[in-house]
Amino acid sequence: MSAAIALTRRSWWPWARRAAMWGFFGLIAWLLVKQARTIAWDEVLDAIRALPASTLFAAGALAACSFALYSTYDLLGRHLTKHGLGTGTVMGVTFISYAFNLNLGSLVGGVAFRYRLYSRLGLGNETITRVLGFSMLTNWLGYLVVAGAAFCFWPLALPPDWKIDNEGLRVLGAVLLLLAVAYVALCALSKGRVWRVRGHEFRAPGLSMALLQLAMSCLNWSLMGGVIWLLLQGRVDYPQVLAVLLVAAVAGVVTHVPAGLGVLEAVFVALLSHQVAETKLLGALLAYRGLYYLLPLAVATLGYLVTEMRARRLRAGHS
Repeated sequence: MSAAIALTRRSWWPWARRAAMWGFFGLIAWLLVKQARTIAWDEVLDAIRALPASTLFAAGALAACSFALYSTYDLLGRHLTKHGLGTGTVMGVTFISYAFNLNLGSLVGGVAFRYRLYSRLGLGNETITRVLGFSMLTNWLGYLVVAGAAFCFWPLALPPDWKIDNEGLRVLGAVLLLLAVAYVALCALSKGRVWRVRGHEFRAPGLSMALLQLAMSCLNWSLMGGVIWLLLQGRVDYPQVLAVLLVAAVAGVVTHVPAGLGVLEAVFVALLSHQVAETKLLGALLAYRGLYYLLPLAVATLGYLVTEMRARRLRAGHS
């Protein structure tokens, strides 16, 4: 009897979970469409056209610096795994994966593209897993520090009609900072020690590597916030813009909407529309999407094709 019950559960549970997921996505889509109908899109387009060329250039330069910095994350994994791919190749794979990750989601971009590209360049799955895991760890470690500092020391100026205060965010910020400190302490005290989690090994990298991870990732998150701050042309203080971006980043991860489409905009409108006109806010965010999402995606697509051709030549040479 128990076996029959277990079998029945296994047969209906995946369908129920899939239906709930699609229902959730449908609700989000409905809410976004409903909200979009209330927006004066002609004014949003006017706000985009009104952005000075110098502002767009400066924001684009910061976006390029952010992508260049993120592209070095996998070099840390190369240092740990000692694989033999060149610096340019590793940065190219990381750039391509990051661009597709932003636009298509982490499973497609950050994970699938790395496994495909690295495996075609000769790396084994275990090495790829370690490189990918360390890169993701680096990214979210910086998030802990930047978000912790922003929430704890520069709490959001919430809309005046909201009946909540910032104490909860301050506590959350302190917790995030403590988690980052705990990681650094773990690396300092347990260098070289190996832990096994679900069949995967995790080796503490050492204090210097942990500090390098934090420095690189903190700078990258700060650059991302700087892009939006420039496009908003100083209408909102930089710490506020950065804090809202950090909230939007987690909201995008939780909802699993590719590219956080609509989620990023909804969070910014909810938290900053009392400081900036909605049309100007959306104009800046659409410009941000163009500079930080779509333009790198176009470059990454070309890079992906070049990498595929190179991998084919390598396989042909080894055959």
